[in-house]
Amino acid sequence: MSDTPNNAGAIPTETEADLTGVAARVAPKPAVEKIGGRKLKPSTLMMGHGYDPSLSEGSLKPPIFLTSTFVFPNAAAGKRHFEGVTGKRPGGAEGLVYSRFNGPNQEILEDRLGVWEEAEDALAFSSGMSAIATLFLAMVKPGDTIVHSGPLYAATETLIGRVLGKFGVKWLDFPAGATREEIDAVMTEAATGNVALIYLESPANPTNALVDVEAVAASRDAIFKDEKPPIAIDNTFLGPLWFQPLKHGADIVVYSLTKYVGGHSDLVAGGVLGTKEHINTIRTMRNTIGTITDPNTAWMLLRSLETLELRMSRAGENAAKVCGFLRHHPKVERVAYLGFLENEKGMERQADIYRRHCTGGGSTFSLYLKGGERESFAFLDALKIAKLAVSLGGTETLASHPAGMTHLSVPDARKQALGITDNLVRISIGVEDPDDLIADFEQALETI
Repeated sequence: MSDTPNNAGAIPTETEADLTGVAARVAPKPAVEKIGGRKLKPSTLMMGHGYDPSLSEGSLKPPIFLTSTFVFPNAAAGKRHFEGVTGKRPGGAEGLVYSRFNGPNQEILEDRLGVWEEAEDALAFSSGMSAIATLFLAMVKPGDTIVHSGPLYAATETLIGRVLGKFGVKWLDFPAGATREEIDAVMTEAATGNVALIYLESPANPTNALVDVEAVAASRDAIFKDEKPPIAIDNTFLGPLWFQPLKHGADIVVYSLTKYVGGHSDLVAGGVLGTKEHINTIRTMRNTIGTITDPNTAWMLLRSLETLELRMSRAGENAAKVCGFLRHHPKVERVAYLGFLENEKGMERQADIYRRHCTGGGSTFSLYLKGGERESFAFLDALKIAKLAVSLGGTETLASHPAGMTHLSVPDARKQALGITDNLVRISIGVEDPDDLIADFEQALETI
């Protein structure tokens, strides 16, 4: 990433100029990533990585840079910036140009996002869906095929099937828990056309089914000998604490930063991480259509990143305790919680994926009640602590009914095939006292 955010407000000296005649900015202090050979953990780096207070009047935290445009030191610098923005010079823009392209807060945020998964580069977006849409627009053209796992977030499925479909983009999918043989079959069929992107979501929303990313990567490598389509994955449900897909064969990772990274239900944002090559392609599209997040939201995300590990750890511990209670309740048919896979009959393959891919069960799960829509609605309406709202990964516990809310637009036959049933309630556990949450769920179940 560029070190421009650290240089904001720096005054170039008369002697600092390169052969292009562009005045150089004052260099920030070198980033501290190791001490005595010890590599610093992401939770430590979130407190200052990518930012030098001495270049912003000594401010401990980065200021919010509310500006639409940035002043060039000279005309040659302006030309060089736009050579990078327009792609006439490889490597992208150097420095700050215009807030549709980049900004200090966004660049510090992108530096820190990349730390968690050791990604080469990262981009921040105005929402999770703007990140996904920009990714698709950057990678796919009319006539191409997208291979994806299912189910996906309903808006993502709508974008692929209904929006991109209008422009001649085709798609083929396999179920989230597919075996290598099932994945191979779909990949082989898709390979008769031009596969531009393989897009995954794991765990699947809202069934919590895991995708075997390693099997998908092996299938891609075996079937596509020359041009290998990139593998992108929505890691919102588990990442970056409980799953790091880049280590398992993915090339690009997508986030709704609204969820755990933002984590306070007070902002909307998205992120994409991956190799510099892929990120530069996506950056060019973001520069064109302007889907970057705003500086204030970027600043709020920087604040939230400082407590990400604490919040996710507490929520994960709470979820394990709450699910332990729900699992044995007489009015509960099943709890689709990843932490139970090891001992769940018929879930051996999912348990194997979990062992290889994940470091924790997360805090979002699917609760299957005994009954249907009536029982689900009665349970949801009786909750007193948990809030009836969509989204997940916030400090508060949320509950919703996917079949009647987030996935209402999905055709009934596809909902049934994917296990999105009327008795499914999706729950995202927050950081409240776990015993209080258990008391809330217990009294709500008694109303069914």
